[in-house]
Amino acid sequence: MSYAPAWAVSFSLLVIAFVVAWLIHAAILAVVRRLLHGRRPYLQTILEATKNPTRFALLLLALAIALPTAPLGPDTEGALGRLLALATICLFGWIALTVLHIAANLYQRNFRIDVEDNLLARKHITQVRVLVRVLDTVIIMVTIGFALMTFEAVRQYGVSLFASAGVAGVVFGLAAQPVLSNLIAGVQLAVTQPIRLEDAVTVQNEYGWIEEITATYVVIRLWDLRRLIVPLNYFIQQPFYNWTRQAAANMGSVLLYLDYTAPIDRIREEAIDLVAQSTEWTGKVINVQVTNTTAQAIEVRVLLSADSAANTSNLCAEVREKLIGFLQREHPEALPRRRNEIIDMPARKNSEPPAAPPRAADDHSQQPPG
Repeated sequence: MSYAPAWAVSFSLLVIAFVVAWLIHAAILAVVRRLLHGRRPYLQTILEATKNPTRFALLLLALAIALPTAPLGPDTEGALGRLLALATICLFGWIALTVLHIAANLYQRNFRIDVEDNLLARKHITQVRVLVRVLDTVIIMVTIGFALMTFEAVRQYGVSLFASAGVAGVVFGLAAQPVLSNLIAGVQLAVTQPIRLEDAVTVQNEYGWIEEITATYVVIRLWDLRRLIVPLNYFIQQPFYNWTRQAAANMGSVLLYLDYTAPIDRIREEAIDLVAQSTEWTGKVINVQVTNTTAQAIEVRVLLSADSAANTSNLCAEVREKLIGFLQREHPEALPRRRNEIIDMPARKNSEPPAAPPRAADDHSQQPPG
C-alpha cells in the first residue's frame, strides 16, 4: 500500500482549509446581504467595506487550524508560522484602516456641502478627512514596525521605530523631515482650520477653491479648471487669502471708469435696481461710490454681496454688463473719452499785407545842365 508524499498531503490539507473558509465566508455574506436587502443602506455600506478583511481573517484562521495537522518538517512549519504571524499583523493594520474609514464616513453622513450655507459642514468634513489621512500614515507606520519585529535580523529597526531615541531614530527623523513636517501641518490644519474644503482662496496670485486635502498636499481648483498643487506646510508658513474664512457669503465689487460728466446719482439708482432684481443678491450690501479720480476719468465702485463666492462672481459680471449697456443706451457721454482743446490765435487788426520796404535811392547824382 503506497502513501502520498508528505508535502502533497500538507498542500492538500492547506488547500482544502483555504477553499472551505472561502465558501463559508461567501455563504455568510450571501445570507447577510439577503437579510439587509433594501433596508438600512448604511449597514450595507459597512458590509461591503468589511467583506475583504473578514474574508482574509477567516482564511488565516483556517490555515492556522490546518497547519498543525499537516505533516511538515520543523523548518517548513516554522517558516509558514512566521508568514501567518506576518499576515496577521497586516490583517490588524487593515482592520484598523477599515474601521477608521467606516467611522469617518458615518460621521460625514451628518453633513452636506452641496447646500448654500455649508460653513459648518465644510469645517467638520475638513477636520475628518485631514485627520483620517494623518491616522492612515500612523497606522501604516505602526504596522510596518510590528512586521519588522517578526524578523530577527531587522527586529532592532522595528523596536527603534517605537522606542529608540538613538542615532537610528535621528537619521530616520532627518530623512523623513518633509513628510513629518507635512503630517504635523496636517494636524494643525485640522485643528485650527485656516482652510476648509470648498473654501475660496487666492494662493500665489491664483484664485480657486480647495478641492482636496491629502496628508501631504492640497489641491486647489482654479477658476479656469486647472489644478494648483500646494504642500500642506505652505498654509502654515506663507500668507494667503481666504475669502470664505468666516462665512460662505462674501462681497464683490464692480469698477467702472467713466468721464467726469457721468451722472453718479442716476448710475446709483440703476445699480440698486439691477442688484435688487437679481436672485443671487443677499439683500445686505449695495453701495455705489466714486472711489478714485485720475486726469482722464473717475473710478466708480459698486459694492455688493452674495451668499457664496461663485454667486458673487456671477452677480458682479451681471451688474457690470448691464451697467455698461445702460450707459451706452442712455448716457454715452459718460463713457471715458479723451479731450483735445484747440486754441485760436488772436486776429490781426489790419488784415492787409504789410507794405513793401522802400527801395534804395540811385547811387548816381543828377548831371548839371551843360
